[in-house]
Amino acid sequence: MERTAVGLSGKLSMAEQSVQKPEPMRIDNNSVPVVVLVSSQHGGVGLIRSLGRKCVRVYGVHQNSWEPAAWSRYLRGAFCWNFSSASEADSLSFLLDVAKRVETPPILIATSDITALFVAENAADLAKEYLVATPPVEAVRIFSSKKRTADTCQKVGIPTAETALPRCRQDALDFVQNTTFPVIVKGEYGEFLQSRDHVARVAIVTSKKDLLNIYDLNAETNVPQLIFQEYIPGGDDATWMFNGYFNDRSECLFGATGRKLRQFPPHRGSTSLGICARNDVVETQTKQLMQVVGYRGPLDVGYRFDARDGRYKLLDLNPRIGSTFRLFAAENGLDVARTLYLDVTGQTIPSAQVSEGRKWVVETNDLVSSWTQFRKRQLTPVGWLRSLRDVQEGAWLASDDLAPLAALPLQWFRKRFGERTGPLPRVLPQRIPPFPEAKNP
Repeated sequence: MERTAVGLSGKLSMAEQSVQKPEPMRIDNNSVPVVVLVSSQHGGVGLIRSLGRKCVRVYGVHQNSWEPAAWSRYLRGAFCWNFSSASEADSLSFLLDVAKRVETPPILIATSDITALFVAENAADLAKEYLVATPPVEAVRIFSSKKRTADTCQKVGIPTAETALPRCRQDALDFVQNTTFPVIVKGEYGEFLQSRDHVARVAIVTSKKDLLNIYDLNAETNVPQLIFQEYIPGGDDATWMFNGYFNDRSECLFGATGRKLRQFPPHRGSTSLGICARNDVVETQTKQLMQVVGYRGPLDVGYRFDARDGRYKLLDLNPRIGSTFRLFAAENGLDVARTLYLDVTGQTIPSAQVSEGRKWVVETNDLVSSWTQFRKRQLTPVGWLRSLRDVQEGAWLASDDLAPLAALPLQWFRKRFGERTGPLPRVLPQRIPPFPEAKNP
């Protein structure tokens, strides 16, 4: 089983892999620098390493100097800015100044929902100083909204989970009277209050009372932006992913599919342990949807297999590079980030194959998820060890770049004790690039 350029190859024995291992992909012209709008997630570290290892000059924009990605040896320089608290005008001015500091017009890459939407909405102004590889702004707006994503899928004929966006309490009451529990609750554009002292992105709600309590709690603070979504039964491995990159003709230049083996938080979160696995249905549905909306750029899509009707239903689509993108690294090293770089700089994208069975783990998240499943007797020590066989890459641990992993405890300390901790001490000056301080409200 083999496909070139895009997709998966069949699972080979170790002897076969050693004989057939392809030559590492090259970036012949790496003179164009990259500015990464880094989120606090592990995806930013993966992006910095992926391009930095090919000798691309990578600069990071971080919320604060405590973020582990800011410690990577592959980062040429770093800047501090908070897009959540700053005004749009100030953020635009800041980024234009960053480009001038870098000197050579850089490629701008967003790694979070907030920054992806910001870049798309300000693409015309940013293009004066940057090479911007962003999807059309309307596509980003559609896929940043879970309800609009579901509505678009239904129009195109892509299976998706039944989704409701209650506009008032009566809508919520009507929903609970006509649905089957459990129900998935999500924030329309991100997080929501699951309880007075707990913020969540996804929750599995098992009763009408709990669902109405969540609605009322969020209605107290503002107009509730909650999504009620059909619960599709099945284990973690029923959740499928597609990661890829599309050019300006909405052609997929690189793409691969895989499954979640474990999630963080357990059973309802992001991938903590994933595996590459071929799925032609998921790949075909994604390409069909991208052609319809005229999509260009990187994307990360989540599906759920519904055994009740045998269909793969789209749940979420992130119009940006996903935090799991390194799971889908090809045998020759090509991945979504490198494909983006080659496309934007006008270079040839080599053929690539992703080995079926390749595994990738987020070490910290997977330990927590596994421990939770141990306590609930959903996982045994033997089963845990067996699940980690064939893991080829970790999100944090890298022998050539240990500082981000070492910085994780400091990030936890910062979150635990808040702003009282002050600026980050220069404990590892040889690892920490200078952080130009910018006026940021």
